Amino acid sequence: MAQSYGRNLPELQLLLLLLLLSLMMETQDGAEFCFPQLLNISCKKPTLPWSEAVLLNILLPSICVLTVALNLLVIISVSHFRQLHTPTNILLLSLAVSDFLVGLVLMPGVIHLKTSCWFAGDLMCSLCNFVSYIITSASIGDMMLISADRYVAICDPLHYPTRITVRRTELSVCLCWFCSVLYSTFFLQNDLSRSDSHISCYGECVVVVDYITGVVDLVLTFIVPVTIIIVLYMRVFVVAVSQARAMRSHITAATLQRSVNPTRKSELKAARTLGVLVLVFLICFFPFYGVSLAGESLLNTPSEFFVTFLFYFNSCLNPLIYALFYPWFRKAVKVIVTLQILQPGSCEANIL
Repeated sequence: MAQSYGRNLPELQLLLLLLLLSLMMETQDGAEFCFPQLLNISCKKPTLPWSEAVLLNILLPSICVLTVALNLLVIISVSHFRQLHTPTNILLLSLAVSDFLVGLVLMPGVIHLKTSCWFAGDLMCSLCNFVSYIITSASIGDMMLISADRYVAICDPLHYPTRITVRRTELSVCLCWFCSVLYSTFFLQNDLSRSDSHISCYGECVVVVDYITGVVDLVLTFIVPVTIIIVLYMRVFVVAVSQARAMRSHITAATLQRSVNPTRKSELKAARTLGVLVLVFLICFFPFYGVSLAGESLLNTPSEFFVTFLFYFNSCLNPLIYALFYPWFRKAVKVIVTLQILQPGSCEANIL
């Protein structure tokens, strides 16, 4: 027994030495490690100043809850009330679904990565990035569809009822989400095929793309969509201004009042509201890709984390814009909150 104990003594000493080194690494500079047993290949646990900790643990979770609740109200409103089944509102419904998923999935994910280590493994990390790409791509696609909808409504109003129907809009939305899934699958394959040499340490979840993939993503999700959105809405703005001047003109007042005036006023108001929606989206969109072009992780510094959450915060602003500009949304929310929606025939209620 004594000889066996003597043979095991060096192994026990080695084990104690490893434990001591782990404790020393945990206390070095006050930092703890995600996997202390992995020594030099483990990431450090995120450490935040008191002010940032309050922001991440109180304010941002509240924004997540608000984003989920507000967009759920939009989804219920457009889905339930038959009066709201219009092409434009179908696009807003699709945007609300993507915004709802941002608040439910992406915002909590960003908070988790900023405040804790990633213990779910590389496969779950890739799947989470896959979902993130789908939601983000669908949001961008919805904005393009909204811009195209307003372009046809303002610039070609006579053909709008025949060209933009509910059926065609629903097909366009389905195609948008399908393309988002297909596009995200391309990045999922690239992420799954990465080698361990790309991993700087264990306990992090980052997207690793090569140069060509990054260029493709930049063109398809930034340059092309933003160019299309800006060009379409510049045209809409020019035509809307000219029509607004015509509506105020004394020469055409009688004609417009008889036939075109109510319809054109409604379309111009919708163009203004959706223009604000698109403008806010671009304001939140540009800083995100501006930092992405720098080629650094978006979670490395407070400023980079801020622009990431600003991009996601747009999902909370969208339903607030609806509440500010759309009376039907305020009426629908009142019916939903007071549970009148549970009454028989409530889907036929007069919301507009």
